[in-house]
Amino acid sequence: MPIYLVRALLLILVVFGRQAGADTSETGSAIDHRQALEWENYDNPFSITPHRPTYILPLTYNNDPNEEPYAAANSDLIPEPNEIKFQFSFKVPLLENFLFGRGFFSFGYTQQSYWQAYKGRSSSPFRENNYEPELLFSFPVEEKVLGLNWRRIGLSLNHQSNGRPEPLSRSWNRVMLELVAERENLYVSLKPWWRLPESSGSDDNPDIEKYLGNFELRILQKYENHTFGLMLRNNLRSDNHGAAQFDYTFPINRRMRGYAQIFSGYGESLIDYDHYNNSIGVGIMLTNWL
Repeated sequence: MPIYLVRALLLILVVFGRQAGADTSETGSAIDHRQALEWENYDNPFSITPHRPTYILPLTYNNDPNEEPYAAANSDLIPEPNEIKFQFSFKVPLLENFLFGRGFFSFGYTQQSYWQAYKGRSSSPFRENNYEPELLFSFPVEEKVLGLNWRRIGLSLNHQSNGRPEPLSRSWNRVMLELVAERENLYVSLKPWWRLPESSGSDDNPDIEKYLGNFELRILQKYENHTFGLMLRNNLRSDNHGAAQFDYTFPINRRMRGYAQIFSGYGESLIDYDHYNNSIGVGIMLTNWL
C-alpha cells in the first residue's frame, strides 16, 4: 500500500479520536468491559468466548488471484477474483487469577477461509483454509507511556498452517508478545513475534518472515457506534515487504454489524504469503476486537 494512503488512514483515525474522546467517561474502558464479559462466561458451559473478530464477507474481490501454487501442484483450481471470505474465532479460559492473582491463561483458535463459491463449474472449492490455534497468557498492567495508557501485556505460543500436503503446504510457529494500550476511544495493539526455527527438511516456507514481517500493529478507533481499524505489518528491512488492512464496522442490530475490509500487501492468506494483492470485501461482523 502506498505510504501516502497509510498516512491518510492514520490521519482519519486521529481526527475521529479527538472527536470521540468524550464518550469514554460515560462508558468506561472497552478493554475492561471486554475482559469482564469474558470472565462472566468462565463458568457457563453453554457460552463461547470471542477471541479475534468473527465475520463473513460474501462479496470479496481480489484484483490479482494467485495462480502459481495451484499450477505447481497440477491442480485444476484456477482462482477467480470473486469469492467468499470468512473468519471465526473463539477462546477457552483455562486459568484465572494466577501469577500475583492477576494473570489469565487461555486457549484460542482462529480459522480463516477463502471459498470460491461463485466458481460453480468446479464444485465451488475452498481455495484456502488457515488454522491458527494458540496458547495465551495475559496480564493486566497500569502504565502511562508516550501519552497512552498501557493496559495489558500478553504472551502466546502460536501455530498457523493451512493443513495441506506439498507443494501447497504452508506453516510456521511463533512466540508472540502483545502490548495493548488505550487513550480515550483509541486502542492500540503492538504484537512483535519470533519465529521458532525449523529444520531445512521440514520448512515449507523458509522465507515467510521476509513477507509477513516480524510484527503487527493494530489501531482501533471507536466513534459512537462505529469503529475504524488499521492493521500494519512490516519486515523492517530495506525491501519493505508487509501489508496494510483497513476495517470499518457500523451497527445493523444488537447482534450484528456491517463490515467493510480493504487489504493491500503480502500474506492475506498463507498460500499467498509471498504474493502481493489488493482485495476489498463487504459483509457482516458478529464479534469485533472490543
